[in-house]
Amino acid sequence: MRARRGNFSRLRFGLDIAVAIVAAVLGVVTLISREWIEVVFGVDPDGGSGGLEWAIVIGLFVVAAVAALAARVDWRRRQMAQV
Repeated sequence: MRARRGNFSRLRFGLDIAVAIVAAVLGVVTLISREWIEVVFGVDPDGGSGGLEWAIVIGLFVVAAVAALAARVDWRRRQMAQV
């Protein structure tokens, strides 16, 4: 049972890191070029004001921070379990 829990912890750690990296990269891309959202999805829901893009940037950075924190907690738990 312990081996399965260890594998799950490693998988969860990897997923947390992946989510943090993807969210941070998308946040930076959105900061550099906010128009990519309109190009990819073909809509301009905020009418060109840029408000939605700023909300997306903030949301992505919050997601990145929470995922990074979750990865840190998983890492610390794993380190404590090895002691």
